[in-house]
Amino acid sequence: MISDQPRISVLGTSALLFEAPGETDLATQERIWALAKEAECWPEIREAVPGMNNLMLSFSRPPACCKPIEDRLHAAWTAAVPMRIEGHLVELPVVYGGDGGPHMADVMAHTGLDIDQIAAIHSAPTYVVYALGSHPGYCYLGGMDQRLATPRRKTPVVSIPGGAVSIGGAQTGVSASAGPSGWNTVGSTSMRFFDPALDPPALLRPGDRLQFKIAKVIR
Repeated sequence: MISDQPRISVLGTSALLFEAPGETDLATQERIWALAKEAECWPEIREAVPGMNNLMLSFSRPPACCKPIEDRLHAAWTAAVPMRIEGHLVELPVVYGGDGGPHMADVMAHTGLDIDQIAAIHSAPTYVVYALGSHPGYCYLGGMDQRLATPRRKTPVVSIPGGAVSIGGAQTGVSASAGPSGWNTVGSTSMRFFDPALDPPALLRPGDRLQFKIAKVIR
């Protein structure tokens, strides 16, 4: 059963995690953004980092007692109004299948859809960047058609390349750099999502929108 109350847990002595109640959707995520904007101004808080349906707060210095901050978080969440962010739109050409989509067959087997249907359904929505995380530049996207939902892999892949377009459960995302993954990679793109020489180094930010475009389908 999904709780209708927020959950707050302490992360060592340096931070705490606020988890919003209910399903992950855009309205809830917009309230998370609003809560982050307010909390980052509190004197005890060094940084407020939105996640998927959650918010991590790191402390300027470890508090003697977290209860006053927790009480303030509960009150701020109750009063939070969804924060609309008019981010910029990025169009992303994707090659579906082939060597760059090694798990396409697994997604086809699970969903009962063929590769053309998967590419068409996956590229249809305009996705919203809910949060950044996992690794620098990686964006968690909201808005995937649930016909494509596929369980994460039982055995993670040791390394997938940057630009890998993958599906994990009810979400989809694009790897910003090479690394391990438990998601199902269905395609690839050459666009760079993170460059430490740029300011800001990450291409996308929460509230931005991403539109996948079919560059090619390799059967």
